[in-house]
Formats: sequence, C-alpha cells, structure tokens
Amino acid sequence: MIFLRLQRFFWMCAGTPVSIIEKYPTDHSKYFGIGATIFFTALFAALSGGYAIYFVFAGSAYGEWWSLLFGLIWGLAILNLDRSIVSGINKTSKGLKQFLQASPRLVFAVLIAVVIARPLELKIFDKEIHEQLRARYLSEQKERIVKVQQSFTEKYAIELAQIKTFQEEYDKLSSEVNRLREELKQEVFGSRTSTTSGVQGYGTYAKNKEMVVTAKQTRLEFLASQLAELHGYMSRQKAAEGINNQMMLTDESLDRKAAFAGFADRNWALAELTHSSSDVSRSSANAIIFITMLFIVFECAPLIVKLLADAGPSDVDIRESESRIISELINNTSSFSTQRNAREYQRPGSKILTRRPRKYYSNTRGWRR
Repeated sequence: MIFLRLQRFFWMCAGTPVSIIEKYPTDHSKYFGIGATIFFTALFAALSGGYAIYFVFAGSAYGEWWSLLFGLIWGLAILNLDRSIVSGINKTSKGLKQFLQASPRLVFAVLIAVVIARPLELKIFDKEIHEQLRARYLSEQKERIVKVQQSFTEKYAIELAQIKTFQEEYDKLSSEVNRLREELKQEVFGSRTSTTSGVQGYGTYAKNKEMVVTAKQTRLEFLASQLAELHGYMSRQKAAEGINNQMMLTDESLDRKAAFAGFADRNWALAELTHSSSDVSRSSANAIIFITMLFIVFECAPLIVKLLADAGPSDVDIRESESRIISELINNTSSFSTQRNAREYQRPGSKILTRRPRKYYSNTRGWRR
C-alpha cells in the first residue's frame, strides 16, 4: 500500500497524467524513475537553499523557521520547474527537436547546480573554513589595534615625547645619584679613589658631595612627579578613547565569532581556501570543481533520463490526444468564426440572410412553384 502511494507520488512528479500512466504497465517503472529523479533533485535544492538562508538569519529568534520556509519554497520551485520542462519534451518528435526543447533547462541546470552546490560545499569544508576565519579575525584584530595605537600616538605626540625626554633624564640621573651616593660613602669611610680624598670622617669633601647628591635628588624627585602626572594623564586619555579595551581575541572568542560567521564571510573563506598556492588549497579547489560538476550532472539527470528513455505507449497516447483536441478546437473555432462574420456584415436592424424557399423564386420562363 505504501509502495503504491509512493509510486503515484513519483508519477505526479514526472509531469505526466497519472490516469494515462496507469493504462500502460510497461511505462510504470520509467515514469517512476523520472519522478524519483525530479523529486530528489528538488530535495537537494531545498536542503541547500535552507542551509544558505540559515547563515543569513543566524542568531535571530526565528532563523531556523525562516531557513525551513525558504528551503521548502525553493525546493517546490525547482520541483515545479523540472516537472514542467520534462513534461514539455515530446518523445514522439525527432531527437534534435527533443534536445532543443530541453536546452533551456540545460542552461538552468548549470546555474541551479552552482547555487545548490555552494552551500553544501560550505558545509563539507566547515572545519577548514573555521580555521580560515579564525586567522582572518585574528589578523583583523591585530591591524585594528595597530591603527588605534598609531592614531593615539599621533594625537598625543607632544605628551609622549615629553614623557620620553623625562624618562631618559630620570634614568640617567638616577644612575648618577646612585654613583654619587657610593662615592659619598667611600669619602666618609676614608677609602681613597680617584674621586675621593682618602680622609676619614665627615669633612669638607664629604659635605660638597652630599650637597651635589641632594641637588640631583631634588631634580630626580621633580622628574618622578612629572612622569607620574603625565602617565596618569595618558592613562585617563586611553580609557576615554577606548585604547585599554583594545585587546587580542582569545581562542574562545575566535571560535565563537567564527561559528556565527555569516554566509558572505564563509563564502570568502572558501574562496581564499581554494585560491591559495598551497597543496591543501589546490586539493580543495579540485574537490570543489568535482562537487560542482556532480551537481550539474545531478541537475541534468531528469532531462537525461527523459531524453534517453524510448517513446512508450503513454507518449503516443498523449500525442494523439493532443492532436485530436487541437483538431476539434480548430474546427469549432472555424465554425464560430463563420457565424461571427455573418453577424458582422449584417445591416443594423435587418434579419439574418437565409436561403428562401424555391417557391418564392421564378425562373426565366415565369413559372413558380
């Protein structure tokens, strides 16, 4: 029972009236195969279209429902297109004429195959695309941080230059103060060097060195206060302009961003993956070409099955029925046109001219009937 319903469903997909197919058992399997091919072509189209729309509405509240609705509509559109064109091929015609009838569908097959194959290719190379997107987002984040820092540096060039000058002086002076303190200690303890007198105790030389150390220490404290003030100002400006928020993305952030990437980003990643010069990219490019060719053949399958199939009894029956109906319509139309012409040439208010009985006419001899 289930098989019979499935068989009738595939017959309907074939585009030929079920009542005609039922009359000829030899055509049952042929139209079953044609209808099944058309149905599965539309099914793959629905899956591909739904998967593509899923990325368009990814993250929205009703994204799954929108993708399901579009996939259903897209599949029905492809089913109707295949069904109408396959049913329009006249098997009683010559082979060249059949091919010309199917030629528009062959053009559509290439376009539809590319549209169907692309979303499925995105799914097949999902892991590679994920890694490609991670690398892209990381590179973009680095470039963004560099640009922001360059802009900040150009904007506060004077303050940064002043900080650099003060810092260099502070480092140099700090080193000098430490050296002078060591010399003062040696002077007090009487250690004789090239810079000390060698006299033990807190004498004149020790006092002079202490005064120098005190002066330099005062300058060092001034530089430290100035640096602290400038660093505080720059920190406040960084926070105000969002410099501190610019940081490298973590692995979790990269994975999450790549997982919610849109169709355009994933399509770009696949193109980058196939146009690179590495061996992996060339292998992926070849795989994509074969996948696209496979879908082109699959899209052309309904036409190929129809064209390769021999003309059966149902095809002859359909051809004779069409010829008979067209002949009857032509005859009825001719009769209708004759009556219409008679009405058009009739004078307004006059009766339709009909042939009078012979008794109202006389011949040349003058007698009447």
